[in-house]
Amino acid sequence: MTHSIAIIGASGYTGAELIRLIATHPSCEIKALAANSKAGQSLAQAFPHLRHLSLPDLVTWEEIDFTGIDLCFCALPHKTSQEVISKLPKSLKIVDLSADFRLRDPAAYKQWYGNDHAALEVQAEAVYGLTEFYRDEIRGARVVAGTGCNAATGQYILRPLITAGVIDLDEIILDLQCGVSGAGRSLKENLLHAELSEGTNAYSVGGTHRHLGEFDQEFSLLAGRPVQVQFTPHLGPFNRGILATAYLKGDPQAIHAALKAAYADEPFIEVLPFGETPSTHHVRGSNFCHIGMTGDRRPGRAIVVATLDNLTKGSSGQALQNANLMLGEDETAGLMLAPCFP
Repeated sequence: MTHSIAIIGASGYTGAELIRLIATHPSCEIKALAANSKAGQSLAQAFPHLRHLSLPDLVTWEEIDFTGIDLCFCALPHKTSQEVISKLPKSLKIVDLSADFRLRDPAAYKQWYGNDHAALEVQAEAVYGLTEFYRDEIRGARVVAGTGCNAATGQYILRPLITAGVIDLDEIILDLQCGVSGAGRSLKENLLHAELSEGTNAYSVGGTHRHLGEFDQEFSLLAGRPVQVQFTPHLGPFNRGILATAYLKGDPQAIHAALKAAYADEPFIEVLPFGETPSTHHVRGSNFCHIGMTGDRRPGRAIVVATLDNLTKGSSGQALQNANLMLGEDETAGLMLAPCFP
């Protein structure tokens, strides 16, 4: 069976990544591509690297005929996404890549994003899209909210450890570096080559990063009590990839064993042998997440490092993984591409 797919927001980085992945999918076919800012252009004009694909030209989302469309990916900015999704057919399956439906509490959404939610009915039915931990809910969902790429990386480290009770919940420090594509495709002064290359900087310092809303929500739910991590993200002078380093209080061997047990049967998450740590180079362009760790020189302390591609496993690959479940397909379909190296 072939599933008909639409992508709204197809001219951004995550839109391009969705197209690249779905082009290899055995049972999904792209029927419509919307990008209001580039409507009327061909895909080759928006993304020359995809000119080999025979796909529809870009249109506005209002021009799409959703009759016969099985699933729609929305790769729009937050706030815009909720406004568009609230107007889509109620029978349509939707995977949203924005932040609009990640937080279950409308008050938390307003706290972190600064405005009231405009699609509360959709928010109430949306399932959080961290595939490995919400697989059963995602299968039956109409709307799935993809996670933040930073939030996904940190959760892959910490969720199994919170569940297993092997770390001190009040002693979690998370340091993260993200490639520049995580900031999107729009023009910003601080992302110019001369401003970014040959350097790095911390941003949203002191607990202001919006993905902390996801950490607070998910970790507190797991622990059954409030959990607040200390988190500082950094903008790296590379195009794609995330490297997260967690500094934890707990027995290193028990932590490693908990990670190994949690991900033993997961197709996309690799826990490395004790003492090895991963590199962004080892997952680039793939839907894989690598996790490695070692003990600290101080007894009872551990350092865990995770890496994934922010555009793939952190966003579009995760979105397709969720769509596969929603459509009744093999979860790995279209996603077993090997990483690009070097």
